[in-house]
Amino acid sequence: MIAALILVMAPLLGFAHGGVSMEEDLCVIQIGRYKAHFTGYLPERRATQEFCEDIPSTGSAVFVIDFISDELREMELDFRIIRDVNDIGIKATYEDLGGEQAIEDATIFYAPMHHYPNGVMNVQYPFVAEGGYVGIINARHLATGLAYRSVFPFRVGRVPYLKYAFYFLTVIAACGSFVWIAGRRTFFQPA
Repeated sequence: MIAALILVMAPLLGFAHGGVSMEEDLCVIQIGRYKAHFTGYLPERRATQEFCEDIPSTGSAVFVIDFISDELREMELDFRIIRDVNDIGIKATYEDLGGEQAIEDATIFYAPMHHYPNGVMNVQYPFVAEGGYVGIINARHLATGLAYRSVFPFRVGRVPYLKYAFYFLTVIAACGSFVWIAGRRTFFQPA
């Protein structure tokens, strides 16, 4: 019975924000070997509700990048948003974006290199169109000149809820199996 309950609850744990450890936090982005916590807000439409994968609607979005790795405080960082003009989707890598000129042509927002010694980068951008976008953060160490990059695709508007269908179907199947097994065990036992 406990095993069945664990099977039922396991898919739901995937929806938890934050998780038990930082490794399970969906909002953590890698900037090279360093980590930052990425959070998006739509203050005019969704008040203080946080987003870290997709943004549910158009409007003025605020991105907050909190540096988890203290080394990022010793670097300059820039932030770029580009349209996903080739519809690469959530698996986009820097190499998929078509090179520097293609990235420049698709850029809709750019915040130039800046030093953030307090460990927090805030960016605001008014999204007027739904669709796929890619965020790019470049970091350059002030002392060594070493550079690091993060590429994170996201969608604005029409969040594809079908990607969660697997989790819901798993929960339904687990519940059905539990009821079926529990019912058989009771049915076949002598009265």
